[in-house]
Amino acid sequence: MLPHTAREMLRSGALLAGFAMIGGAALAAAHVLTEDRILEQQRQTLIGRLSEIVPPARYDNELLADTLQLRAPEALGRDRPVTVWRARRGGQPVAVLLETVAPDGYNGDIELLVGVNADGRLAGVRVLSHRETPGLGDKIELTRSDWILQFAGRSLDDPPADWRVRKDGGRIDQFAGATITPRAVLAAVRRTLVYAGNNMDALFADPEPKP
Repeated sequence: MLPHTAREMLRSGALLAGFAMIGGAALAAAHVLTEDRILEQQRQTLIGRLSEIVPPARYDNELLADTLQLRAPEALGRDRPVTVWRARRGGQPVAVLLETVAPDGYNGDIELLVGVNADGRLAGVRVLSHRETPGLGDKIELTRSDWILQFAGRSLDDPPADWRVRKDGGRIDQFAGATITPRAVLAAVRRTLVYAGNNMDALFADPEPKP
């Protein structure tokens, strides 16, 4: 028979092991639940951003499932593959939404979401992330100004062959005291619009995923 002290040590060890197992299981369950909530929040955030540019009333497919990955560094500003979401109605192309980057912002990359309608016109543009100067360059954000809204409905011929800010002799307004930021965004949007217009058939070539 084991001495009393040894029995107590074994009993304590067993209790600790039991508590550790219960604690580990609880942490694992909490992680799963938290991860699911985080993924759902991310999904809802993405849906919200996409819907700002292409409202759900315009399409009837599962937008988050109808995607493709492509690489077009010169047009979209990224070396890695980017996501393209494809909106359809009755199986027919409505618009594509592409991730793109303006690499020449005042403080580095400006990540954008650009929507292009099937007819070649812009559905809209939103800023995903940036590090531009607060109070100046951050006016590209919709929460700071409505400057970004002016792109909706434009095409490569509108304004006619003149996609430049006013300081460069064009027709697009820049911000007071900040030209580099709007110039970079403008160039990136135009490159994306050209790319989408030249590749619209290919962007919709893959069949719509089956539910």
